[in-house]
Amino acid sequence: MVFYLYTMKIISTNIGKSTTITWNGAEEQTGIYKYATTTALHLTSEGVQNDTISNTKVHGGINKACYLFSSNQYQYWKKLYPNLDMNWGMFGENLTIENLDEATLRIGDIYKIGTALVQVSQPREPCYKLGIRFGTQKILKQFIDHNHPGAYVRVLEEGIVKKEDVCSLVEQSKNTLTIQDFYKLLFAKEKNLELVRLAITNTALPEHKRAQLNKYLKKRPS
Repeated sequence: MVFYLYTMKIISTNIGKSTTITWNGAEEQTGIYKYATTTALHLTSEGVQNDTISNTKVHGGINKACYLFSSNQYQYWKKLYPNLDMNWGMFGENLTIENLDEATLRIGDIYKIGTALVQVSQPREPCYKLGIRFGTQKILKQFIDHNHPGAYVRVLEEGIVKKEDVCSLVEQSKNTLTIQDFYKLLFAKEKNLELVRLAITNTALPEHKRAQLNKYLKKRPS
């Protein structure tokens, strides 16, 4: 078991309402515009109650029930985008977490947050909607290069979470693949084979992610 120097705790709980945006000349809905709420959130196995998920094919569901992002990273982005109002929820996260560290957060780690029990499942992969919120699609490459994507969790036990709740590590994954390791792996053209094998054997990672990496491994010359 690893004991962390800094305590992870909720700085802000955030939800959003459906917002109309224009992309490639067509109007569509998004739930990325999240804002701090004064009320607690109910985490369910399919998502956050009363939150908006416009595209259920790529957001929400068992493997992306709740999105966590580090409050520690906000200062970095404020320096890059000083003219934007960088309020909690800016990255579309449901929970803004103090001291969340993707370099130590393992895929498969289980945490108790409030009355909910959650498991780290995968990093966030940015899409054009983040670019729309930031006013430039340049944010996508910047977000990838910065390598602090936050983390999605699946909800093992539904429960209530609120501001100031501590994230208590219940069980650390024996598979050492971290969120940051896997994020690098996702976008690397030449993938680290040791990390590929770690990912394939990590059952907490969504099955389709492991299947894609297994195909990559099989295509490699023996």
